[in-house]
Amino acid sequence: NELPTGLLISIDLQQIYPIKGATLLGNSDFTCPKTWQKIKEHLNGQSIDVVLSDMAPNATGVKHLDHDLIIRLAYSVIKFAILNSNVGATCLIKILDGNQNSDIEKALKKFYLNVKFVKPESSRTDSSEKYLLARGFKGIKQN
Repeated sequence: NELPTGLLISIDLQQIYPIKGATLLGNSDFTCPKTWQKIKEHLNGQSIDVVLSDMAPNATGVKHLDHDLIIRLAYSVIKFAILNSNVGATCLIKILDGNQNSDIEKALKKFYLNVKFVKPESSRTDSSEKYLLARGFKGIKQN
């Protein structure tokens, strides 16, 4: 039985305890170009098959502000995924309910064949947390 192979890179603002088989970038801000550069160095020229973001900003308790902050993070994930993914790749991004959800869904549909909202069974029913699942990255034209 052959196990799947691949590279798992985990990024967090906080220090990350070692995880066997994973490349960890602790104390790193995903929204900083320096972190993107570190990720690309680990990719060694390879493109990505899956981008999974469970990022969330520190909650302020102000619903519309928390939504704006997580949407800003989500757009940074989308940009990274578009620039670094293989055709056919998948992207999963945590978001919160809010007025920008249809806009970010439309943005993803420009680049992915199938986009839908999903809510994990483990998520509380009263939680505004959900995910955008985008499958089938179409690729981008390079000039």
